[in-house]
Amino acid sequence: MSDLLLIALYALLGAGAAGVFGAAALRVLRRRSVAVSLAVVVAVAVAAMLSGTLAVARAMFLSSHDLTVVTTVVAMAAAVSLGAALLLGRHVVLRCRELVRAASEFGEKGTFTPPAVPAPAELAALSRELVLTGERLAASRERERALETSRRELVAWISHDLRTPLAGLRAMSEALEDGVVADPARYHRQMRTEVERLNSMVTDLFELSRIHAGALSLSPARMSLRDLVGDALAGADALARQHGVRLAGGAVDRLPVEVDGKEMTRVLSNLLVNAIRHTPAEGTVAIAAERRADAVVLSVTDACGGIPEEDLPRVFDTGWRGSRARTPPSGAGLGLAIVRGIVEAHAGHADVRNVPGGCRFELTLPAPA
Repeated sequence: MSDLLLIALYALLGAGAAGVFGAAALRVLRRRSVAVSLAVVVAVAVAAMLSGTLAVARAMFLSSHDLTVVTTVVAMAAAVSLGAALLLGRHVVLRCRELVRAASEFGEKGTFTPPAVPAPAELAALSRELVLTGERLAASRERERALETSRRELVAWISHDLRTPLAGLRAMSEALEDGVVADPARYHRQMRTEVERLNSMVTDLFELSRIHAGALSLSPARMSLRDLVGDALAGADALARQHGVRLAGGAVDRLPVEVDGKEMTRVLSNLLVNAIRHTPAEGTVAIAAERRADAVVLSVTDACGGIPEEDLPRVFDTGWRGSRARTPPSGAGLGLAIVRGIVEAHAGHADVRNVPGGCRFELTLPAPA
């Protein structure tokens, strides 16, 4: 047993010396190619085996012939191992160069095309991750382009919508100032209407800026959907009568929700006003609610004739107005964007889809526990 321990000690000392030199070599060459590092690792392994073998052979007093045989066998193994390491290192280096070339093209073109040749599992995983990153970047660029388009449209429409009432106010004020107005009271009423229109646009812009900045402060409270719907219907009744549109929604169940009453009333009012303005006379705007699994779905259905399918994904975009048939007489296409922002702030989501004769806006809100 003591002889075996002595042999293990000699082998450990020899292999340890080779390992120390190998670690020092790897530290010095850590910035070099991976092929060099692989060659060093193989050389260390062979040197550790050879040094341990020689130490044990000398301790066992082997003959010079036997020692030469052992050394030759180890040297042949070292040569084959070193060749295999260099071949593997060259393969890895070539795959890395191809991956670097593809990554550089990724930076220039914005799309990543993985190398066609097979690669080690780690490099293949890196290629797949770069492909996914490229797809996410492409989607992000597409969203950015869509947002930039919406911003440009919003600026153009806001400029137009502000110019019209301002020009009217200027003309009426000049007419009043010159004393050429036969009915000043009518001009005063018209000026008040234009001021209210401007105030409504500014309020919408302020609300939208708070939503985009994440500064929308909610004060949720548990309440009944019937109460929310009743308040919204009462606020939209006058406009519905003016347009000859019937409102339906008095039979909404008393489903409980936990929302900010003021903000959700604004959401329902925006949807109802939008629906009334695009529903022809004698048409019906219906509001309904139902419980689905762990959510409450509130819907507003109009008789606008439907929205073109290609426009449905953009309905809630900032500044979207759609076709000329759906362009309101005033506003800048902010109402539905505000609807989506407020609903998402309540951890819900807003959708729209076409139904026979019109379209239906659905608000999905989490049901209270």
